[in-house]
Amino acid sequence: MKKFFFIQLCIFPLIICGVSCGNPTNVESQHEKVVMLKEKPEEPRTTSSATPFRTDRKVTATAVIVLPRSTVTPVPPVGTSDKDEIAAPPKPTQTPIPFPSPMPVEVVTLNTSDEALTAVEVVKMLKPSVVRVATKKMSAGMSNQTIPQSGVGSGILLDKDGRILTNNHVVVQARAIMVTLSDGRSYPASLIGGDVITDLAVIQVDGALLEPARLGDSSLTEVGEDVIAVGHAFGLKGGPTVSKGVVSALNRTIDTGNQVTMVGLIQTDASINPGNSGGPLANMRGEVIGINTVMIDRGNRIGFAINIDDAKVIVKQLLDHGEVKRGFMGISPIDVTDFIREQIGLPVSEGVIIARVFEGYPADVARLKLEDVIVRLDSTKINSVGDLSRFLIGRSPGETVEVGFYRGGTLRAIDLTLGEKP
Repeated sequence: MKKFFFIQLCIFPLIICGVSCGNPTNVESQHEKVVMLKEKPEEPRTTSSATPFRTDRKVTATAVIVLPRSTVTPVPPVGTSDKDEIAAPPKPTQTPIPFPSPMPVEVVTLNTSDEALTAVEVVKMLKPSVVRVATKKMSAGMSNQTIPQSGVGSGILLDKDGRILTNNHVVVQARAIMVTLSDGRSYPASLIGGDVITDLAVIQVDGALLEPARLGDSSLTEVGEDVIAVGHAFGLKGGPTVSKGVVSALNRTIDTGNQVTMVGLIQTDASINPGNSGGPLANMRGEVIGINTVMIDRGNRIGFAINIDDAKVIVKQLLDHGEVKRGFMGISPIDVTDFIREQIGLPVSEGVIIARVFEGYPADVARLKLEDVIVRLDSTKINSVGDLSRFLIGRSPGETVEVGFYRGGTLRAIDLTLGEKP
């Protein structure tokens, strides 16, 4: 009987401490040491400080609270309550000990936007924000007859109000626009506005439960960075097509015809096929850093995307005015290169060379000349055609700006009143 009572008193504090044991286990603290007993003799213990791990032993991990030594005393009989209920038989219990107030815990929230994701995770994040844009247009056929023509492109949701960013060439002159979401729902869309020079347009649908895309910062993009292009290539059914590549180059300038030059483009080897136009180019954090726009037919996996920083500026103007009101200088600009600098003896390695001045427009009126090198507009440094384009987007026709430029090795400055592009 005494042995049984001793075992009971030893087991009870272990239960209180929340320890589940299979084989004989020692629980030690600075206050007490309790050894669980078994009917069979204990195996000889080794004198080594390291105890080998037993893979056949099942251990349940639980929270352990170490209590100071306390005296186990029987609870005296409890008297009857108001309802004359008979109290339960007394059981051994530990003397209650007041616990100190818990220390304040600092909660740290992980910023997942700074962590690189897998390609699968990026696609899962992007898909709800990528839409299919189908259009109906009228084109001229034989004998000047108009015939209906269908087209398919892509777009990204900008907000929960149903505004969508896509390429201008996808929706320009469309008589009907139909948007299909990733879950199969379709809505007719209306055109808010478009811009030919940047090939961007904003359309809108009246839908619910929309998931906007996360827009990144393209100025932080680096050459060699992994990227993913998503879009409805060739209008294939079954959802968007995904391709993966890297950022091949930044700040590319290409001529798209009709006297339109696109600047500040991101070059990528991720496949951009017909139907991808208007879809996102995203980094490995799931952020949209570009809008896929064009590919080079004669090249091998050479595609371009409009950087999202420029796109944000265009979107704001389209939402505010329905069009982009940019200032017009009336010049054909090209970037300064080492070859050009050596050929004509330029005193600077960065800037914009005037390759042509259009007669009767602001640059001609202000007497700018061929081979003048623009390096500043007001207080803004102009190192490239992209800088010039971004500056003019933020200036309206009729505004006067100070142009800093080199002519024949001499730095000069003149005032120029911006005009409107014809």
